[in-house]
Amino acid sequence: MSELTSVDWSRAQFALTALYHFLFVPLTLGLSFIIAIMESIYVKTGNEVWKKITKFWLSLFAINFAIGVATGIIMEFEFGTNWANYSWFVGDIFGAPLAIEGLMAFFLEATFFAVMFFGWDKVSKKFHLFSTWCVAIGSNLSAFWILVANAWMQYPVGMKFNLDSARNEMENFFEVAFSPVAVSKFLHTIGSGYVISALFVIGISAWFLLKKRHRLEAKKSLVVGASFGLICSIFLFFSGDESAYRVTQTQPMKLAAMEGVYQGEHRAGIVAFGILNPKKQIDNNESVFLFNISIPYALSILGNRDPNSFVPGIEDLIYGNEAKNIEPMQNRIDRGKIAIKALKDYKFAKENNITDLKQSSQILFEQNFKDFGYGYLEKPEDTIPPIALTFYSFHIMVGLGTFFFLLFIVVLYLTMANDIEKFKKILWICVFSIPLGYIAAEAGWIVAEVGRQPWAIQDLMPVSIGATHLGKLNVQISFWLFALLFTALLIAEIKIMLTQIKKGFDAHQNHIKEAK
Repeated sequence: MSELTSVDWSRAQFALTALYHFLFVPLTLGLSFIIAIMESIYVKTGNEVWKKITKFWLSLFAINFAIGVATGIIMEFEFGTNWANYSWFVGDIFGAPLAIEGLMAFFLEATFFAVMFFGWDKVSKKFHLFSTWCVAIGSNLSAFWILVANAWMQYPVGMKFNLDSARNEMENFFEVAFSPVAVSKFLHTIGSGYVISALFVIGISAWFLLKKRHRLEAKKSLVVGASFGLICSIFLFFSGDESAYRVTQTQPMKLAAMEGVYQGEHRAGIVAFGILNPKKQIDNNESVFLFNISIPYALSILGNRDPNSFVPGIEDLIYGNEAKNIEPMQNRIDRGKIAIKALKDYKFAKENNITDLKQSSQILFEQNFKDFGYGYLEKPEDTIPPIALTFYSFHIMVGLGTFFFLLFIVVLYLTMANDIEKFKKILWICVFSIPLGYIAAEAGWIVAEVGRQPWAIQDLMPVSIGATHLGKLNVQISFWLFALLFTALLIAEIKIMLTQIKKGFDAHQNHIKEAK
């Protein structure tokens, strides 16, 4: 195994930050809406039990919210410290949605959070409820703008490259903000956050029932959590289908890695369960799987909305498939090198006032710009992402998502029938499903980010070019410092949350007054 480079350490540091940050974000996204629903029931019915329930879950939300903000700020700073070349290249495109997130969504969220947490006895019921809904909407608006930025990296649209400044500049804000990839990514990501939050609520509620404490509050929370989770699980299936369709259209190599498809085929099936053959490489004839069970036609339907359609494999994308009008990857690399040389010639012509060369270089660059990033790759095989990690992450995500859907159905039925306490194994499954939700979400992010390697910006910039030229030791030190910091924050959150949970619902009935 070759020694890790400075770029590798920068990638590891950003991955560490993103993975830790996404431990806090999903709970903020979904629990804010669950709290708003619970408080709406309280305002509608006037039942003080629902007020007590709302305050209990609000206390847990507040702990998670505070720590999530800290990790998110650090992640945004890393674009400037570790990815300066990337930050320059994306110009005003990447910064615009992040700026909007900070100016609009974050301030909306933070302003009304103060009223939501401290304003129980200072404002009217309806205004407090309004503030709670504003926090929920604001947190999800924050997620929207961040995911718009991420989606642009996966599907760069709405921009034009400025040869004079060597930066991408935004031409159409709405094309960037509402591209099909951005919309599908946002819907699928928040859907996963909602499911995690529902698992969090039913898991803690199940714990109370197992301990025979706060049975009324726990059962009411179970009904809200399971209902919310079931609806969001159904939504997650549809948004996942749309996400996979967009991946097929814009990142076919990622789809091939997700399903372990080496040779393209018509009527392609989805692997329901499979074990990859570790000996399989693109240049040998080993079988792809040691064992697999597939669902016929499913991948063709998922990717192209046509059960008889052709789904290209890794070999088709690398070596080309003339019959399917897929050109070899080497052609894109060659065009990318032409674009890079044209950019250099343009700069030289501009500096030396050579008009003819400047014009011809500009034309040549624009003709080949769509493959610009390929020019930095050494060989076609460099475009293949880590297949095993992408494949297993995808199938873990899908498998757990299916399990959650079934769990919500069972819990909701048993709770509504007032039989849930008789099934202690189900209650324990609810408790242990809390971490499974996070595993599924992190697996989804691995699919999204590892599956698009080697690209920082799809087709335009490999990660090796986007990184800042830092000394490896500097990045290593910051990596381990962040690892210690984030681990300490996670341990602190878990410890504080467990303390609050053990106190129970009654301890939170007046916690707002005590905080004052």
